[in-house]
Amino acid sequence: MASIHTDDVSSEMGTLCTDQTPKEKKECLSICSKLCYAIGGAPYQITGSALGFFLQMYLLDVAQLDPFYASIILFVGRIWDAITDPTVGFLVSRSPWTRRGRMMPWIVLSTPLAVISYFLIWVVPPFEKGKVVWYLIFYCLFQSMQTCFHVPYSALTMFISSEQKERDSATAYRMTIEVLGTVVGTAIQGQIVGGANAQCINHTTYLNGSNIHNPNGNASDISLDDTKQAYMIASGVISAIYILCAIVLFLGVREQKDVAGPKAEQLTFLEGLQLLQRHGPYVKLVMGFLFTSLAFMLMEGNFALFITYTLGFRDDFQNILLVIMLSGSLTIPLWQMFLTRFGKKTAVYIGISWAIPFMIIAVCLKSNLILSYVVAFAAGISVAAAFLLPWSMLPDVVDDFKVNNPNSQGHEAIFYSFYVFFTKFASGVSLGVSTLCLHFAGYVARGCNQPDSVHLTLKLLVSAAPVSLIILGLIIFKTYPINEKRRQKNWRQLQALLQDNSEPDSESSESSDSRSSV
Repeated sequence: MASIHTDDVSSEMGTLCTDQTPKEKKECLSICSKLCYAIGGAPYQITGSALGFFLQMYLLDVAQLDPFYASIILFVGRIWDAITDPTVGFLVSRSPWTRRGRMMPWIVLSTPLAVISYFLIWVVPPFEKGKVVWYLIFYCLFQSMQTCFHVPYSALTMFISSEQKERDSATAYRMTIEVLGTVVGTAIQGQIVGGANAQCINHTTYLNGSNIHNPNGNASDISLDDTKQAYMIASGVISAIYILCAIVLFLGVREQKDVAGPKAEQLTFLEGLQLLQRHGPYVKLVMGFLFTSLAFMLMEGNFALFITYTLGFRDDFQNILLVIMLSGSLTIPLWQMFLTRFGKKTAVYIGISWAIPFMIIAVCLKSNLILSYVVAFAAGISVAAAFLLPWSMLPDVVDDFKVNNPNSQGHEAIFYSFYVFFTKFASGVSLGVSTLCLHFAGYVARGCNQPDSVHLTLKLLVSAAPVSLIILGLIIFKTYPINEKRRQKNWRQLQALLQDNSEPDSESSESSDSRSSV
């Protein structure tokens, strides 16, 4: 077998698997398999981008909930989502092997309920008193079903191939499709809803409580009911895409059985948590991405409101959001080549910190539409790195754990579920706190203008707070121990471990063949 060099550990997308032994060719994934696997990640990002960019605005301006209640829905929903992740992770790790694998049944069975609950999130119920309960129930139900889809799908990375470079290549495909998924989600939701944006209300004063309804002068009279219908149409289109992607994943990907050797231990919740806490590289990776992810989530959750009210681009906010996602999708392959050439830790430092100057520029610039598009495109480059790097580095941590704990295998779902748990927990906190901050700042639903305190709050939420969190995350990454040299060493040791585990099976098979021939 040819030696593995640093430059080809993380292979480029489209690896052809030439000049390999028959056994290695068997491990090689076809481009079709990688694409089918990658398409399976699109539903999570399509729905996530729609919810991330538009749910806060929808609850405040369309469902017309008080910001306090909207913050409760966002906070409780995301915390519930975070709690279900480790629960599903443990259940998946204990699931029996089926003809379609261990992960795939979870993905298939959760899809119908996820689609139904997602659609109902974007429906304004005909009653007033139970609105908060309505959104809380269906938001939590969707998050639960989405978890039952995404945790097994994330862990599936470890079961499509035992080759590091194949998993890295498949991850690059996945991240490209997932960023395209955010483009699709942002485009569908933004363009359909943006074309039916109800007229704002011009409040003559914020002090005496008098509300004089004065249309903002749009040529077409678009009512609030038209906006509600637009949200339902957008959610229907996204739901159909969700189902289609799940079908492609089910038909196009074959899960490998127990590529790591020994069977998984049966662990309790606390035992699993202790298992992860003892593995230093995992803790540092999760903590680093916890703060950087929180930074991008804060910006994502409040950027639509920032563009609409602080910058004043009410009719262009959906296009600016779309530029961010398009920029991210176009630069994912570039970041994959960069981390292949210079290593993943270097990619983290450069890719994540790239967003800092543009977050600062965004709040310093005056209402200049062209400059806003330029800043949005530049910021999207960093968004691409934030998408790619966590999922590219998680398999390295799992491999490192396998090497250091050869008798404790089969915990992939636990590693992935706890990572998702911590990031979603942070997301819940960020969304809840940011919406609550807007409540105390005096946010006015559907107002053509907002108080100065709201503008200041939005600037802090999309710039000062994210920049501080990114810097803190990068400081933690400084202590992350898995570099390219250690990755290669782990790969060689894993190959030796797999070979040792396969030799007894081969000897048993040969013995069985000889007995049958006799």
